[in-house]
Amino acid sequence: MTQLPKYLTGDSTALNEFLDKFDVFLLDCDGVLWSGDHLFEGIVETLEFLRSKGKRIVFVTNNSTKSRPDYQKKLTALGIPSDVEEIFASAYSSAIYISRILKLSAPKNKVFVIGESGIESELRTEGVPFIGGTDPALRRDITPEDFNGLADGSLLDPDVGIVLAGLDFHINYLKLAMGFQYIRRGAKFLATNLDSTLPMNHTFFPGAGSISVPLVNMTGQTPLAFGKPSQAMMDAIEGKFKLDRARTCMVGDRLNTDIQFGIEGGLGGTLAVLTGVSKKEHWEAEDAVAVPAYYVDKLSDLRGATS
Repeated sequence: MTQLPKYLTGDSTALNEFLDKFDVFLLDCDGVLWSGDHLFEGIVETLEFLRSKGKRIVFVTNNSTKSRPDYQKKLTALGIPSDVEEIFASAYSSAIYISRILKLSAPKNKVFVIGESGIESELRTEGVPFIGGTDPALRRDITPEDFNGLADGSLLDPDVGIVLAGLDFHINYLKLAMGFQYIRRGAKFLATNLDSTLPMNHTFFPGAGSISVPLVNMTGQTPLAFGKPSQAMMDAIEGKFKLDRARTCMVGDRLNTDIQFGIEGGLGGTLAVLTGVSKKEHWEAEDAVAVPAYYVDKLSDLRGATS
């Protein structure tokens, strides 16, 4: 039987032992620091506490709708001091992979984006050509002329070699049809992340995974994803921050992304918080996808350790 996690809330001795084990904390954002635009109580003080103990903080998020500078603006607006280099998001991870690892030869290296401006911004920073995304010309109903153009290829850009799907608040039939046609013509199918839900406003909404599922059903292909639990993302984080995995802890609210990410990445520990998606009954189930090493009710409980 898998060993259940150690409950740390209210136990100052256990909290101190826990903190002494780690130099770096990879923090998920949605469901851990905030829900939508609501910052959880005590977060600013908790991050200050961790930094005061010499801990390095890296904000690791699967949400691809914002670029790293956009995330820094949100952190600043919520009163959280940060540096843009401390932020690692799935849109950035995707852009890094496409530009520095995939390295498709021009001209067949253009990306068709299904997603928001965060993806576009990171691709632009890496010098990756793209179409789609927030283009207002695609935010409309499909027409008979579109069907004809997609069928004969005249509506498609011959230089597209990649379809990158992320969370898209303006998804429609036209975008899905274009993505499908590109993939069936040989474009590589990538996804920023496959989260089924997005924590917002104290509840849950469809996540990026809900955008790529129709393309999976149509093509029979599973996209290569760059958000947690993808180890491509872990390798990129390790390379960027030169961290010691044994002295690093992943903190998150979702078992099949955050906790699985830390376990498969061989990190020294994983910490679950109960302010987001997963609850105790999820990791206590026999078929639990992952079990954290530790858990607290909320991130601010870490300040229960004695200084």
